[in-house]
Amino acid sequence: MLALGLRANDLAHGRPYVERDEREPSWQDRLALHLWHGALGPLVGLGHSRQRAARTFCSRVNRLADEAAALDDVSLARRFRALAPALRRHGFDAEPTAACFALVREAASRVLGQRHYDSQLIAGWCLLGGCLAEMATGEGKTFAATLPSCTAALAGLPVHVITVNDYLAERDAQQMAPLYAFFGLRCNAVVHGMTRPERRAAYAGEVCYASNKELAFDYLRDRAALGDRASPMHLAVESLRGDRAGDEPLVLRGLCFAIVDEADSVFIDEARTPLILSRTVDTDVTVSHCQAAIALAGQLSADLHFELDVSRRRVRLTEAGKQEIEHLAAQGDGDAPAVRELAENVQRALCALWLYQLDEHYVVIDGKVQIVDASTGRVMPDRAWEQGLHQMIECKEGVALTGRRETLARITYQRLFRRYLRLSGMTGTATEVAAEIGRTYGLPVVRVPLHKPSRLKLHPARCLASPPAKWQAVADEVQSIALDRGRPVLIGTHTVKASEQISAVLLSRGIAHVVLNAKQDRDEAELVSRAGQPGRVTVATNMAGRGTDIVLGEGVAERGGLHVILTEYNESRRIDRQLIGRSARQGDPGSAQAIVSLQDELFTAHAPRLAAWLGKLTTRRGSAPRAGLALLRRLAQGRVEHLNRDAREGNLKQDRRLAQVLSFSGRGE
Repeated sequence: MLALGLRANDLAHGRPYVERDEREPSWQDRLALHLWHGALGPLVGLGHSRQRAARTFCSRVNRLADEAAALDDVSLARRFRALAPALRRHGFDAEPTAACFALVREAASRVLGQRHYDSQLIAGWCLLGGCLAEMATGEGKTFAATLPSCTAALAGLPVHVITVNDYLAERDAQQMAPLYAFFGLRCNAVVHGMTRPERRAAYAGEVCYASNKELAFDYLRDRAALGDRASPMHLAVESLRGDRAGDEPLVLRGLCFAIVDEADSVFIDEARTPLILSRTVDTDVTVSHCQAAIALAGQLSADLHFELDVSRRRVRLTEAGKQEIEHLAAQGDGDAPAVRELAENVQRALCALWLYQLDEHYVVIDGKVQIVDASTGRVMPDRAWEQGLHQMIECKEGVALTGRRETLARITYQRLFRRYLRLSGMTGTATEVAAEIGRTYGLPVVRVPLHKPSRLKLHPARCLASPPAKWQAVADEVQSIALDRGRPVLIGTHTVKASEQISAVLLSRGIAHVVLNAKQDRDEAELVSRAGQPGRVTVATNMAGRGTDIVLGEGVAERGGLHVILTEYNESRRIDRQLIGRSARQGDPGSAQAIVSLQDELFTAHAPRLAAWLGKLTTRRGSAPRAGLALLRRLAQGRVEHLNRDAREGNLKQDRRLAQVLSFSGRGE
């Protein structure tokens, strides 16, 4: 293990399984990371030097191609296994690794009918070296990951390929399993609903595909199963005594090597909130208390009794608001809770009424409130808001109240992934957050060259005064592109509500289309895969079908390819680029355009004054000037990215403090 570039003091000694020892970085270390990944790295051309090294490695692999092709299947697999001692002895040096890559590429062409491009060889080398490979959307990240996965598995490292949802984990494992099986490597997938023994068996394979949430909660369940013995203090004592007989079998074998697909989504977008393993307990919150709080909240006036902070999703009661609550409570019945508790309930009710809206932040499915992930547009069935907010929203929607959640264990993605001995990632959009990923996870970002030149045509953005005007403009564009020219159109919306609004406009015009949002996410992959057929119109919430290729139908390329319409700018330019990148994949033609409104939430919440001023100008001109829209977008997205970055850093600091307190008290995470 140490031959693979690990230092002895990096390992967590005395732990139930191997993982990197987590040490709080000193201020000098934090400053060095900030400078290196923020300014010095790009200044000295660090990314370019890695690209040059990767191209040299790629040439080495190509020189071995003929030799690998001359081997029969048995000899190919035998030659691959014979490289294991060299990898374990020398680590991932260029010579044995290039030989592994050449053999894996040859086997893939025989077993899967696919052959790794040079760009995928470069990406695989970067992943094996502990980098985040930025590959354009559609460049074959999933296939590229088989190269480092096979090599690391041969070296004896349990490999975790981490994806953003269960569907992709199961799909990728099934598609790539024949390649792993060719070399005698076991490949499994972990998905929601599996029992603990089934999960243990899946992780026992050399390569395991799993979603980030499933893996994280399996780790937390292992920590919870250890109980007090999860703390370093207890583990150190037990290691001295040699007493491990009473251990419950753990699910994971350790945090050895991880390849994180869609890494920006996992490392950045989903890292704003900690992962909490909880259990449901009886709650003292009653329907009558929630109803009373909602009724009182409905009698309060904004600005006078409470202040809204939409960007941070917070409500603050003013002194006048607290006095009004006391006054209203005095007029009620004697069954009401204490004034302080009532004020807290009313504050939660105000959040439920003003800051969390149906079909935007959550949906109601089968009589249950399901949170919608803002970064993916998918429901999160096992998630719930804390501190009684979830029950308040349930009361607001008139569904049965669920029990209160009691925390058993918690951890942030930042701390979890830094515990891997080797960590790497791949995504189509990482440049904008390269500095933060470098500082937090220690991963340098390397841009992988395109396999074929891009043929994307990006049309100038349009900005209308109001949402109704925007939807009409979108419908006009669909009429022109899909119906008149026979090209497929993908319409990206930010919320479920927005997808239903544009759907209603399209229906009123008699335009056939498919709607894909959080309410139909079971069929998202199939629907998105058919989005490239001639004249097909697909309406999809944010990032639906991420990881699914849109194959162009017959004759579509000659007509200009897939056209993508972005109907609302997202919180980050990265997510905008992901949606636009659904078009013009692998050298195909395609086009994209943003058609937005000045009343979109991003603008009204994070740059309201400039949006209002541009609104007056737009009323006279019909559409906002391009320079004004560009400035508005930069200000709004810059502010929300700053807020989200602060939230991530705050969560990490709080997680560290809690870990120190729990460790000192002898409790686990």
